[in-house]
Amino acid sequence: MNTQELSKVCRQVRRDIITMTANAGSGHPGGSLSAVELMTSVFFNHMRVDPSNPHDPDRDRFVLSKGHAAPCYYAVLAAKGFISRDEYANFRQLHSILQGHPDAKKVPGVDASTGSLGQGVSIAVGMALGAKHLGKDTKVFALVDGESQEGQIWEAYMAAAHYKLDNLTVIIDNNGLQIDGSNDQVMSLGDLGAKLRAFGFDLVELPDGNDLDAVEAALSKPTMPGKPKAILAHTVKGKGVSFMENQVGWHGKAPNAEQRDQALKELEG
Repeated sequence: MNTQELSKVCRQVRRDIITMTANAGSGHPGGSLSAVELMTSVFFNHMRVDPSNPHDPDRDRFVLSKGHAAPCYYAVLAAKGFISRDEYANFRQLHSILQGHPDAKKVPGVDASTGSLGQGVSIAVGMALGAKHLGKDTKVFALVDGESQEGQIWEAYMAAAHYKLDNLTVIIDNNGLQIDGSNDQVMSLGDLGAKLRAFGFDLVELPDGNDLDAVEAALSKPTMPGKPKAILAHTVKGKGVSFMENQVGWHGKAPNAEQRDQALKELEG
């Protein structure tokens, strides 16, 4: 799929994020909107998955370590054909398949239940290592964010390099904000790019992680043999909705009806 086609999917994904969170009156729109280009590109152009056979043992794997960005995950899965958009009406409702954080037992296309921050890369490392052990050509992708402040993330990074997991791509949705303020205020990550290189990753840094052409180029870059890949994407929290962009308050707050309508109007294209 070319970037013009991907752009249309991204616009629909953003509209679905707004619709889901507004309908539920809760959710995490800010960090979902920042991840749209990253997740859409992965699922549409870089993963071997089949919506008609979501449990195919030979499929590629995706781990949403930042599990609160579930609205983006669900919208991408719907666009890809794994689930119906009719499910949006039940988002974050009791007994719904679309809980506030992804549940692999309920949602076709979800490979790991996540939500406790810092754990996703460890899960992805296990998947990538298992594929190597079995001689499979499975690719594994993990999407993380400010949770890079968690120590377990760095233990997983060491393991990825130690076991030479060149079938693993870690994507950092570095939007710079978290629930209590900016990353720098809460716990500075310092020179994240230098740290990733020091931990043994083949690093691609994107000054604009919401630029589809740049995202596609980074994901298409051949993997260095014996090295896991990291894509450090500098993104905008709330991307695409003017009053949400770079506003920490939209980390975990849903739009009301008026704000929903304004956002959807902006996202008409």
